[in-house]
Amino acid sequence: MATVSMKQDPSVLAARLTRAAETAAAADLDALLISPGSDLRYLLGAAKESHERLTCLVLPTGGRPALVVPKLEEPGFADVPLAELGIDVVTWVDGQDPHAVVADLASRAGAPARVAVADVMPALHTIPLRGALSDAEQVLAGDVLRELRMRKDAAEVEALRKAGAAIDRVHARMAEFLKPGRTEAEVGADISAAILEEGHTEAAFVIVGSGPNGASPHHALSDRVVERGDIVVIDIGGPIAEGYNSDCTRTYAVGEPAQSDVRETYAVLQAAQRAAVEAVRPGATAESIDAAAREPIAAAGFGEFFVHRTGHGIGLDVHEEPYIVGGNALVLEPGMAFSVEPGIYQPGRWGARIEDIVVVTDDGVQRVNDQPHELVVLPA
Repeated sequence: MATVSMKQDPSVLAARLTRAAETAAAADLDALLISPGSDLRYLLGAAKESHERLTCLVLPTGGRPALVVPKLEEPGFADVPLAELGIDVVTWVDGQDPHAVVADLASRAGAPARVAVADVMPALHTIPLRGALSDAEQVLAGDVLRELRMRKDAAEVEALRKAGAAIDRVHARMAEFLKPGRTEAEVGADISAAILEEGHTEAAFVIVGSGPNGASPHHALSDRVVERGDIVVIDIGGPIAEGYNSDCTRTYAVGEPAQSDVRETYAVLQAAQRAAVEAVRPGATAESIDAAAREPIAAAGFGEFFVHRTGHGIGLDVHEEPYIVGGNALVLEPGMAFSVEPGIYQPGRWGARIEDIVVVTDDGVQRVNDQPHELVVLPA
């Protein structure tokens, strides 16, 4: 996948950098060391990939930040307002030790006692940095940055709405792709093309779980041929140009369902998904949303067939905080965005899932997906 830099409002990026430094200081950290990935994109608006040559944002809790970047990759940051953000650019060339450069920058205000490295920094770089900063305790930066990233601002929410509308357009075309006599792989290839056609930069994942394969929540694609009467789980998504992701699941019947219990069971799932979405509001807890989804399913006798959490946060990553799962007492706040996706999976028979992305508002919840929640029966 090609790397991309998207121009963003410098004032937004400056505020994020300031909040990140303040949150790190409150966690008794001396610096954040952020390599390419979604955290770097959040802070600088730069979508880059990690390579064997180290790129790293050194964000001290006191003092001036710096971006360490290979000289040959410096032009790739031309769209980032580094000077306006007060970020020094420190380049290096092959033969130099970039990990020592990072250590020197992190030590500008004195030897750091505690630093946090990006969760996705490769071991290729974390281990040399451990050696270069041998006297500093190293922890994960995710504990700091997730506090910022899981509360979306207005522009981020709008990007999620745009992504949601784009994936909805793909689901609206499902009758073009999902037909008896075609393999899951053939259906998936057409869906992948449609994901790009409808406004995404990538088809990040395509699940086509037909018949008994639908009982495997993370089934991808296979050579199984779709048959008349099959129940098919379609879970699809990917990023748009702004970097924010879609993720939406609908369940389809290819003609009239072959199993007599489909409609009754699906009605239970639909009620559970609706109850969970309606429970979302500021002040509710993540685990209470999970419980709202589970209760109707368990009451109908299908509790053992709901085998995963109710949802996950979404943004620059498809899966991020907050996680909607039992035991997570996190209190929901406006701007938090996550999936609500209960499922019922009967091994060897069929499965079903309904998934929407929702955003917590000041007084409730808003879905970003608007495709029907009913079982969609396609022509066969």
